[in-house]
Amino acid sequence: MTRKITIAVAKIKAGKQDVLELGNMDASRDWGHSADYVRAMWLMLQQPQADDFVVATGKTHTVREFVTLAFKAAGMEIEFHGKGVDEYATLKGTDKVVVKVNPQFFRPAEVDLLIGDASKAKKVLGWEPQISYEELAKRMVESDIKLLAEGKI
Repeated sequence: MTRKITIAVAKIKAGKQDVLELGNMDASRDWGHSADYVRAMWLMLQQPQADDFVVATGKTHTVREFVTLAFKAAGMEIEFHGKGVDEYATLKGTDKVVVKVNPQFFRPAEVDLLIGDASKAKKVLGWEPQISYEELAKRMVESDIKLLAEGKI
């Protein structure tokens, strides 16, 4: 879903897509950067004995928050209107709809909150995420804008 959002934002910015359709905007996720997770895996492999660790940021954000941040990273501000299946977002100060909720994209077994407790990884491995949620969204959107311009999307 995350990549669906950032690719759509890049396409909307370029005028190649009109609207991003998503499901549950209230679903919360623990978003983190793969570079941080790979570093955690490397630290795990350096341990003298195998063990289980949870690797997560410990912070959650809604799909709505990620969408807002992704548009902002592309230089576009949006405003949300309505609730539930009637929710949508417009470009700020306009009536141009760029995000719609589509009931078809609701997951039948939706987990409302996904958050991890990485306290053991922090204590044993000395691991902490280095790339912020905001930086993650910015990097993804900038990358997809570049890939779109290069014809790779």
